[in-house]
Amino acid sequence: GSSPAGHKIMEMAAQSNLKRVSLELGGKSPLIVLPDADLDQAVAAAHIGLFLNMGQCCCASSRIFVHDEIYDKFVAAAAAKAKEWKAGPQFDETSLHGAQVDKIQFDKVMGYIEKGKAEGAKVMAGGERHGSKGFFVQPTVFSEVTDEMTIAKEEIFGPVSSIIRFTDVKDAIRRANNSKYGLAAGICTRDIGTAVKMAGELQAGTIWINCYNNFDMA
Repeated sequence: GSSPAGHKIMEMAAQSNLKRVSLELGGKSPLIVLPDADLDQAVAAAHIGLFLNMGQCCCASSRIFVHDEIYDKFVAAAAAKAKEWKAGPQFDETSLHGAQVDKIQFDKVMGYIEKGKAEGAKVMAGGERHGSKGFFVQPTVFSEVTDEMTIAKEEIFGPVSSIIRFTDVKDAIRRANNSKYGLAAGICTRDIGTAVKMAGELQAGTIWINCYNNFDMA
C-alpha cells in the first residue's frame, strides 16, 4: 500500500520471472461536495469515507472539498458526527472506533495532527489522543485546510479529515487532481448529469457518487 513497498515488489518481480504487476501505492483521495448535495447524505459519505477502519484505508476520502455556500453547515455537521463516533477497545460493544495498528502508526498520525495545527488548520473535533492506554486517536476533523498544508498533501492513514473550501467546480476538479495519487474519488450532488461529467474529469481509478467506500462484496 505504499510507494516504498511497491518499489520492492516491482524489483523482486523483475529479478525473478519478469511478472507484470499492478501496484496500489496509497492515496489522498478527494470527495467533492456540491452546493445542491443532500447535506446529511454528504456528511455520512464523508464520515464513512474517512473514518472506516480508523482511517487506515488506502482509498480514504481524506481531502473533502466543500462548496463555500454550504461549507460552514457541512463542517458543523461533520464535526458533530465525529464527536458522536465513540472510540474504545474492540471488546466494548458500544465502541465504534478502534486503535491504530501499532505505535509507529499512532505516532505518525499524532505528528500529522500537530502539523495541521501548526500550519493553521482549525480543529473542529478531536485532535488529541483518546485515553492514556493503547494507540487510540480521537476522530479528528480539521476545517480551513488549504491545498498547501501537509495534511492536505500527504497520506496520513489515520482518522484525520481535512475539509477544504472551494467556489468553482472546475477549480475543485483541478485541485482534486493535483496529487501524486490517483486511487479513488467521490462526488456528492443531486444532479446526476453533473456527477457523470465530473467523474469523467477526475483522475482516479474508482469514483463514488453520493456515497463512499461502498464495495461489491461479490
